[in-house]
Amino acid sequence: MILTNKKSVNAGPSFGTGEGVAHSKRWYVALVRMHHEKKVSEYLDKMGIENFIPLQQEMHQWSDRRKLIESVLLPMMVFVHADPKERVEVLSLSTVSRYMVMRGESNPAVIPDEQMARFRFMLDYSKEAVCMSSSPLARGEQVRVIKGPLSGLVGELVSVDGKSKIAVRLNMLGCACVDMPAGYVESIKAVV
Repeated sequence: MILTNKKSVNAGPSFGTGEGVAHSKRWYVALVRMHHEKKVSEYLDKMGIENFIPLQQEMHQWSDRRKLIESVLLPMMVFVHADPKERVEVLSLSTVSRYMVMRGESNPAVIPDEQMARFRFMLDYSKEAVCMSSSPLARGEQVRVIKGPLSGLVGELVSVDGKSKIAVRLNMLGCACVDMPAGYVESIKAVV
């Protein structure tokens, strides 16, 4: 015989809204004050809200020394993975001005999970500096990286200034590009 106390029934953690409607988390771009990206990230971490700042290390040269510094790839932007309630909480921070919106719309623009995953993968594993380009690139051939630290990354092969680059598109932000030898990629055949 199994005895249960109806008042102490615990079904485990609940990540719903409590209103019978489940809201999934989505990626948004929060626009922040100049040079406040890391501070906003710290605040969001304390609030328990997942966030991401694209950082990369660069060698800076001064007249008397060289130093490896960590720089923000997209100034004044912090990626926030939030549900609707958390999205409103983020705006309560004084250093967050608003969310990026699509032209002609009022709702915050959503970055698809797949694009964010590819962008983060590129930043994490690229040995070369990643550059952001807001200029529209002509659609190139879909390729998959087969060699090197970015192995498995899917993107477009483009040519910029005569160099082969692989590009990962991010809606509204343009694309992230990294130098890639042509021998490191294979074509992905279009499925018809």
